[in-house]
Amino acid sequence: MSRKANCHDNAVIESFFGHLKEELFHHTRYLSIEAFTTALADYIVWFNTARGHTRCEGLSPVQYRAQALAA
Repeated sequence: MSRKANCHDNAVIESFFGHLKEELFHHTRYLSIEAFTTALADYIVWFNTARGHTRCEGLSPVQYRAQALAA
């Protein structure tokens, strides 16, 4: 845990949840828990393998790691 008034430890996960809510949750109404959990699992796979990130030079995290390991 970070010290009081120090949010740096939480910044990464809060950023992820912000993207998750904006890209997956706010635009869709799910009719069942199963539909939501399937969409959530698909989103996490897409987020890590296909979605480009600015901090990764426009590559997905998987592509960025593969590039770094190949160098």
